[in-house]
Amino acid sequence: MTTTVPLTAETVAAAQRRTRRLLMVGQVLAGLGLGSTLSIGAILAAQISGSPAFSGMAATMSTLGAALAAVPLARLARRSGRAPALATGAVTAALGAVLAMASAGIGSFPLLLLGILLIGTGTAVNLQSRFAAADLSAPATRGRDLSLVVWATTVGAVSGPNLIGPGESLGAVLGLPELSGPFLFTVLAQCLAAALYLVGLRPDPLALAAAWQDEQDRATAAEAARSGVAAPVPAGLSEDRAGVRLALLSIALSHATMVAVMAMTPVHLTDHGASLVIVGFTISLHIAGMYALAPLFGILSDRLGRRPTILLGQGMLLASLVMTGFGAESEGWVVAGLIFLGLGWSASTVAGSALLTESAAPARRPIVQGRSDLLMSGSGAVGGALAGPLLAGLGYSGLSFVTMALVGVVLSALIVSPRGVRPANRG
Repeated sequence: MTTTVPLTAETVAAAQRRTRRLLMVGQVLAGLGLGSTLSIGAILAAQISGSPAFSGMAATMSTLGAALAAVPLARLARRSGRAPALATGAVTAALGAVLAMASAGIGSFPLLLLGILLIGTGTAVNLQSRFAAADLSAPATRGRDLSLVVWATTVGAVSGPNLIGPGESLGAVLGLPELSGPFLFTVLAQCLAAALYLVGLRPDPLALAAAWQDEQDRATAAEAARSGVAAPVPAGLSEDRAGVRLALLSIALSHATMVAVMAMTPVHLTDHGASLVIVGFTISLHIAGMYALAPLFGILSDRLGRRPTILLGQGMLLASLVMTGFGAESEGWVVAGLIFLGLGWSASTVAGSALLTESAAPARRPIVQGRSDLLMSGSGAVGGALAGPLLAGLGYSGLSFVTMALVGVVLSALIVSPRGVRPANRG
């Protein structure tokens, strides 16, 4: 990775603003493309397999795809830059959508699963985008910049499912197989996002960040030489390992907590007589809690620190589980619990991602971020898989109380984890 941009604070700040805006547009496109695929994929899976028992495989394969793509995309980013990595992931997701459409035409369930697995790569791109937004950020605004890209997901997440109907109509006009039309939007949106990354991310933010860090390290060493003192360890090579471990743990376990309870809430509500309107309303409010207030938590993490904001997030997750645990028989308490579940996830994920970015050594940062995304997707998959048996054996209240243990682990880590000593760290 190389960059020819003059290295000044002003050019770096300008590149950061441009990068952030472009990534936000990319998140909207990705959300529009992916928003309807899980819903229509579940329906298609049940239809092609001949059994509704296999409908959950759509979510499983998508999550698995995101987990498998996390580290390879991070390695590609480290080697070639953010733009090639993000574009490669987007094109892979578009290919997955093409395979899903083909599976509808020939009735192949394995081909559908492969297609949805590749579509899951788009989720890995979304996760990596939030880190790309922080490549050039100043420490004082890192949380805000990262959170704005997370917030942009709201547009696609809300609008995407509404494209199922138009997609089916367009598919019918084009003579496509039933239920394959919505995947057209995935192909289009992901291809547009790939082109946007390749054309717009110039200079590449990761390359520019590395060059800027090297420039600062040289200036620090030169100043030390003039002063006659020993040169410090270059900031580009220093790492707060305790901060990395805390960030990895808080992101992964917060995601597992959120997925476990969220995935079982529709089942619980319908089993207790709630209408589909109530179920949809509850999940919509939960998604709004996940994304809509992300900028607020980003600003809080910049001003109060990463660890206090993670603590706030865990407090909201704990409050959520108290609501759903003791108020499982009340629709009102369940709805309130799901809102707090989304808010707690948002605060913990935004602050944890900012802490991870500034704690990892810049030279290793993409790889550490990729491992975080792998752990995040993997923990979500495990949490979702275990939630079903827990719901069947202990009920919704029991699921909520057992999940409190995950919050307890993060709270314990916050207490015992030493604070980093790097001056650039906040929290």
